[in-house]
Amino acid sequence: MLISAAACSRPVMHVPPTPSLKLGCGSASYYHDALAGNLTASGETFDPERFTAAHNTLPFDTVLRVTRRDDGEDAGKTVVVRINDRGPFVNDVDGNPRIIDLSPRAAEHLGLTDGDGVAEVCLLG
Repeated sequence: MLISAAACSRPVMHVPPTPSLKLGCGSASYYHDALAGNLTASGETFDPERFTAAHNTLPFDTVLRVTRRDDGEDAGKTVVVRINDRGPFVNDVDGNPRIIDLSPRAAEHLGLTDGDGVAEVCLLG
């Protein structure tokens, strides 16, 4: 028993923090409040008041910083969200795929709920 315990113990390796990753820029939109209570792709219940988002490929529970980059008065505003769903599944007016769908609460912090509900953003990991 003592031999097997010694064989299983390994020194703890400390991993340096991962540097921030620039995950791209593109159009962001947001979910409608009417979807509150529906299940997300991760299996959790959608809550419009949480700072969550949908992305097509990032793993669930990835935390991102979303920064608005257009030229309006909200340019430079930033919000931190957690990925808990898949999407968006629409293209913007130029035919490019939207890169993220935000919860209404997160969108409000970026000023997306004013106007057409779509804005240019950059994602940082």
